[in-house]
Amino acid sequence: MKSAKDMTEGSPFALLFGFAFSLMVGNVFQQLYTFVDTMIVGKYLGVTALAALGATEWLGFVMFGCVQGITQGFSISMAKRFGSRDEEELKKDMGGSIFLCLILSILFTAVGEVLCKPILALLHTPQDMIGMAQVYLRTLYGGVCISFGYNSLAAFLRAAGDSRTPLIAVSLAAVCNIVLDFIFVVILHLGVFGAAFATLLSQLFSAVYCLWAIKRGGFVRPGWADFAIQPERLGQLLALGIPMGLQNVITGMGGVAVQSVINGFGTIFVAGFTAANKLYGLLETAAVSYSYAVVSYTGQNVGAGDYERVKKGFGAACVLGVATSVAMSFVMLTFGEPILRCFLSGEEKVLAQTLEVGCAFLEILAAFFWLLYLLYIIRACVQGMGNTLLPMWSSFLQLAMRVGCAFFLTKKIGQAGVFWGEVCAWFLADVFLCLCLLWVYRRETMG
Repeated sequence: MKSAKDMTEGSPFALLFGFAFSLMVGNVFQQLYTFVDTMIVGKYLGVTALAALGATEWLGFVMFGCVQGITQGFSISMAKRFGSRDEEELKKDMGGSIFLCLILSILFTAVGEVLCKPILALLHTPQDMIGMAQVYLRTLYGGVCISFGYNSLAAFLRAAGDSRTPLIAVSLAAVCNIVLDFIFVVILHLGVFGAAFATLLSQLFSAVYCLWAIKRGGFVRPGWADFAIQPERLGQLLALGIPMGLQNVITGMGGVAVQSVINGFGTIFVAGFTAANKLYGLLETAAVSYSYAVVSYTGQNVGAGDYERVKKGFGAACVLGVATSVAMSFVMLTFGEPILRCFLSGEEKVLAQTLEVGCAFLEILAAFFWLLYLLYIIRACVQGMGNTLLPMWSSFLQLAMRVGCAFFLTKKIGQAGVFWGEVCAWFLADVFLCLCLLWVYRRETMG
C-alpha cells in the first residue's frame, strides 16, 4: 500500500504530529462546510435564518456524529489488521464495513426524515424559525448515504496511516462548498435549502475522490468474495462501531437537550450562541485530529503487540494536545469578537447584544480548553486498544452534567450556566476516562 504509513516504527511524537497535522488541515476545511454555510446564511438571510441553523445543529450532529463514530469504530479493527500485516482479514473487514454502511444509511435516512418535524416541535423551536430549520435538516438527512460513503472511505485510509488523501479530498470539497454556497444562496436565492444542498454535493465530491485514490494508490481492496455476509464478523465490527456511534449520539442528545433550554432564551441568545459555537467547533478540530491519530497509532501498535510504544505515544499526544489548546485559547480571546462579527448583520443594538452572548461563551471556553483536548486524546487511546464501551459511558456522564447545568445551574446564575455546563462535562469525563485508561492498559499488558 504505497500511501499507507506504518506507525509501529519511528518517533511517536513525529508520527502523531505528522499524521494529525494533515488531519487538522483537513478537519479545518471540513468545518468550513458548516462555517461558510453559517456565515453566508447569517449575512445574506439574516439573524432568524442563522438562529434556524443553530436550532438544527445538534440534531444534525446526532445523525452525522453517529455516522462518523460508527465508521471510526470499524477502522479500529482495520488498523489492528494493518499492524499485524493480515491483508486477507483486512479485506474481509473492509467488505463487511461497506455492507453495514449501506444498510445503516437507508435506516438513518428513513428515521431522520420521519422524526425531523416532531423533534423540532418537541424542542420548543421558535415559530419564526421552525420552517427554515425543518428544510435545512431534512435536506441534510436525505444525504446520509453520502456521509456514510465519505466517512467509511476516509476511516479506512486513516487506519492504514494515510491522512494525506482525506486532506486533499476535503480541501477540494471545501472550495467546492464555498462556490456552491454563493451560487445557491446568493445568486439563485435558494435559502437554507441551498446551503444544505451545497454541503451534500461537496461531501459527495470528497467520497468520489477518496474512492479514486484508493483504486489508483495501491491500497488493499476487497474482492467480491470479501462482501460475503459473515454474521460473526459483522457482529465484531458492530461491537466496535455502535458504541462509538452511540457515544456521539449521546453527546448530540445532550446538545439537543441544552438547545431546548437555549431556544427558550430567545432569538438573540440562540444566534450569539450559534456564532460562538461555530468558532469553538473550528478550534476544536485539532483535538479531533489528534484523536484520529491516536486511534490509528494505538490500533496499529496493539496489533503489533508493542504496548510500550502505546504508552510513549499517549504521552507525546498529551504534550501536543495541551500545547495546541493553549494556542487555540489565545485565538478565542484575541480574535473572537472580530470573527463573530463575520456571522452577524442587522441593527447595531441587536448586533451588540448578540456579540455579548458569543464573547461571554468564548471567554469561559478559552480558560478550560485544555480539558477538552485531553478528553479527546484519553478517549482515543482507550478506543485504539479495542474498548469502545467505556468511552461511550463517559458520554453518559457528559450528558448528565451538561443537561443538569443547563436545566438547574441556569436557574442559579442565569444564561452562563449553559456555558459552564460544557466545562464541567469535560472535567468529569476526563477523570472517568483516566481511570478507564489505567484499567484497560493494565488488563491488556498483564493478560
